[in-house]
Amino acid sequence: MDFLGKFPAMSRGELRDFKKGIDSSFSEFTSEHGEAIESFFDPLLHFLVWFEKLLLATPWPLILLIIGVFSWLGSRSVKIVIGAVLAFVAIGYFGMWKDTMSTLAIVSVATLICISIGIPIGILMARSKYAQAFFTPLLDVMQTIPAFVYLIPVVMLLGIGKVPGLIAVCIYALPPIVRLTNLGIRLVSKEALEAADAFGTNYRQRLFGVQIPLALPNIFAGINQTIMMALSMVVIASMIGVAGLGVPVLRSISNQYLALGLLNGLAIVALAIIFDRVTQQYGKRLQKHRHGDLHE
Repeated sequence: MDFLGKFPAMSRGELRDFKKGIDSSFSEFTSEHGEAIESFFDPLLHFLVWFEKLLLATPWPLILLIIGVFSWLGSRSVKIVIGAVLAFVAIGYFGMWKDTMSTLAIVSVATLICISIGIPIGILMARSKYAQAFFTPLLDVMQTIPAFVYLIPVVMLLGIGKVPGLIAVCIYALPPIVRLTNLGIRLVSKEALEAADAFGTNYRQRLFGVQIPLALPNIFAGINQTIMMALSMVVIASMIGVAGLGVPVLRSISNQYLALGLLNGLAIVALAIIFDRVTQQYGKRLQKHRHGDLHE
């Protein structure tokens, strides 16, 4: 039967052979290069394990102090600082401290990776229309493809463990920081760029002295969204061996433990609210600072 009456449709046998060809090719690639790929990610695994052990070994009063300090530096709000500290006290009181530290470790490392990769790509996209045309479809696919689809090749290559989960989180959380970095740099006013050119700045000076500082509110909005999306992947990442708050949630689903799932889900929500409020307040301060500079 023709496809829509115009194109010849692939027969069932041809479709089966096509799928088998893809499976066998990927299996051969995995068997030949799987060990090399795993060894490539070994430093990342060691860093993630070290950071997680560091958080778990740190006394809880010191963790609360660090949370309070970072909340204050980001938000300059006493209410947010008190809310963040009380949320972590409640997390410890209900016995979710260890899982929360594991979740903080993977979300923090994933965010750092997304920032280190996403900001340069966003700058490149803002600089080159060819890079924009190349990366935009990739970002669309990364944002729309179901997480379970790209988990299949990741698990086949690297197996079950922390690194596959971290890669899955990064794939899902990377697009916002790339898009908003690109947008922020493109939104820098022509007047500011013309003023920089009038002072004889080269491209590097204009980028780091004018464009990136003026684009910081958008960049921090991208960091905010990246953190939120990384947290939203916690439960899915737990399905491939990532420790954290997602593991009890997954266990509560399979065993119908309502209280366990509800408490750990609320802990994830608390982390998301804390990160969201702190980064949003910091972005608003940057926005006010930028407008103040422009008015001056």
